[in-house]
Amino acid sequence: MPTYQYHCTVEWTGVAAGPTIDPKTFSRETRVTFAGRPSLDMSSAPEFQGDRARVNPEELFVAAVSSCQMLTYLYVAARGGVRVLGYRDDAEGELTLKEGRLRMTRVILRPHITISPESNLTIAQALIDRAHQDCFIASSITSEVVIEPEIKALH
Repeated sequence: MPTYQYHCTVEWTGVAAGPTIDPKTFSRETRVTFAGRPSLDMSSAPEFQGDRARVNPEELFVAAVSSCQMLTYLYVAARGGVRVLGYRDDAEGELTLKEGRLRMTRVILRPHITISPESNLTIAQALIDRAHQDCFIASSITSEVVIEPEIKALH
């Protein structure tokens, strides 16, 4: 199997507000750029003196796990003959002290999946676990990933 590489540039834009003199007050403003695509303005989480109006790394971590699970589920559903009509995940991540370090210890995924009436509900449910096993991001982290799906057939 080939090796794939993914690139971004992370730049501390908060320097415009001044250097890092005080650990409580320096600007956490950051910009992430991806070649040929829109940049993403970020900050640290508000709990760590970040800007509440900007996305933070912890949210991106949860989004990465959630979106990988979703995209993998859609793929295995298409291969398994399950017609997905809608997918929304209300995901949540937990940052806590573990073994003396702050860590993202758990991600809870709550996908709400709507399938076509002719799709097999039992197969659709089984594919949740298959997607989790195949998810690249979930396979790359040590955080616990809990999946609490709700699957319904459209009538």
